[in-house]
Amino acid sequence: MSSARIIAAADRPAPMRIAGFDIQTLISGDEAQNFEVFFTSGLDGTGPAPHCHQWDETFFVLQGPVAFGVGDQEQWIAAGTLLHVPGGERHWYRFGDQKGEFLSFTSGKAASPMYRELAGLPAEAPKLDYRAVAIRHGQTALPDG
Repeated sequence: MSSARIIAAADRPAPMRIAGFDIQTLISGDEAQNFEVFFTSGLDGTGPAPHCHQWDETFFVLQGPVAFGVGDQEQWIAAGTLLHVPGGERHWYRFGDQKGEFLSFTSGKAASPMYRELAGLPAEAPKLDYRAVAIRHGQTALPDG
């Protein structure tokens, strides 16, 4: 890493809209050696379908609650709670009817390029288009249940 960075709220990059929720890349794999950091927000039931990927993902809920599913378990996670999902574990999240926000930390450098490509899809893109992009970036989409 060439130099330290401070990112004030006003200096965050524009959010990427993906399937109805917003993700901001705070630190990409191009800026850090082995991790990435994202600020994610949404409401009204938005969130990704159940999936897994090779990278670890850790979530710290800032505003919620936010529903998280891991394996076959589902739980509403309150603000101030941290959830770690090891690589390869089936998971998903869903925002409620009140705004939810969390920070997520991923190992490696694969999530930010995937999010950029997903954000480039039109809002009305079919789920198969989202799935194809995710698979190209090493994510496996899994059926519900």
